[in-house]
Amino acid sequence: MKRPELRYSWLERDAIHGFLGNIDALKAQHYWIEDYLAEIRFANVAKAIHVQAALGTADPVNETKWLQAFADKTGFPQGIVAECHLAQPDAEAVLERHMQYANVRGVRDFGEGRYLVDSAWRAGFAFMQRHNLVSCIDTRIQFFDDLIDLAGAFPDIMICVDHCAIPEARDDDYFKRWSTAMRALARANNVVMKISGLGMMDWLWTVESIRPWVLGSIDAFGVDRVVFGSNWPVDRMFSSYPDLINAYAVIIANFTKDEQAKMFSRNAETLFRI
Repeated sequence: MKRPELRYSWLERDAIHGFLGNIDALKAQHYWIEDYLAEIRFANVAKAIHVQAALGTADPVNETKWLQAFADKTGFPQGIVAECHLAQPDAEAVLERHMQYANVRGVRDFGEGRYLVDSAWRAGFAFMQRHNLVSCIDTRIQFFDDLIDLAGAFPDIMICVDHCAIPEARDDDYFKRWSTAMRALARANNVVMKISGLGMMDWLWTVESIRPWVLGSIDAFGVDRVVFGSNWPVDRMFSSYPDLINAYAVIIANFTKDEQAKMFSRNAETLFRI
């Protein structure tokens, strides 16, 4: 399938990732839906959500069009989180164009600094409620006050925080600060935490090294407001897909089967309507 005009600025030859550094292993990949399906064959993955990956594309709807074609052909992905620059004057029109594609369920818009409190960005954010879209937000604990304010201002828009808010250090002091911030954010009922991407700051991760961050997320948000994700193919640099899923399963083995099913699938199915 021919790829439309998409730009992945973070994967361009001379690009240096903001916190991952050298990701040449990713840049060398040609990774399409068939590659993903091959990796999940033995991991009991029934459904998947693609979160926008193209950056710098002139028309972000092109990525959605491309992904929908894969979904129509293979059944995957069942959900698409699209890109829309919410602070731009055409945000409403771009969202309307995204909604022409059946599997669109959310939006992610990378911003700089304190964009979550920017009035122009919030004006675009408000348009998502019309289409029952989930806001997937990439943030850090130092911006949680802004995120709490955003969640309170838009209580009818569900927010899914990426990658456990990307814990930037793995020492005891940071874990305490992260845990306190997570509990504060969890008081906003329309915020869900995605447990994923933990390999990005722990390239040689083990079950024990990610256990505190997995269980800390569950402790803060409860079994009804966490969803497991993979961050694939980025975290492919740090493990195999079955290794990651098996690690999650080991960590939550003491939860009931019903609770495990919620965290592995049912919460995401409800949140993203897939």
